[in-house]
Amino acid sequence: MKVLSIRYCAVDSNAGSLATFFDKLGLTRKDMGDCGDDSAFSGAVFPAGDSWIELWPDGPDMPAGTMLQVVVDDADAYAENARQNGLEPQGPMDAHGERIYFIGTPTGLRMSFQSKLSSGDG
Repeated sequence: MKVLSIRYCAVDSNAGSLATFFDKLGLTRKDMGDCGDDSAFSGAVFPAGDSWIELWPDGPDMPAGTMLQVVVDDADAYAENARQNGLEPQGPMDAHGERIYFIGTPTGLRMSFQSKLSSGDG
């Protein structure tokens, strides 16, 4: 079992301000293509090697919150390990080419761990 990268995801009404802060800090924003209305902030991704920061505005389909996403080599193996250690991961859910499990942390931080789907999965 191996951790491949870490993603920090924030959904917040002030996500645009945070994206501007990261721009000013010198982080490079991923080109997301034309997202329509340039006056409305529609999200930003700041790659950092194999890891990244995601920022999204909140709304009806995107409730505000913060999530730590841990990308692993085998999400099923991580889920089984978590269960053997008394934790209760929820899932899997296959989406966006990944197998994803969700788990609550003792502090209330939302967390997921996921791995790329192979051609034989899902």
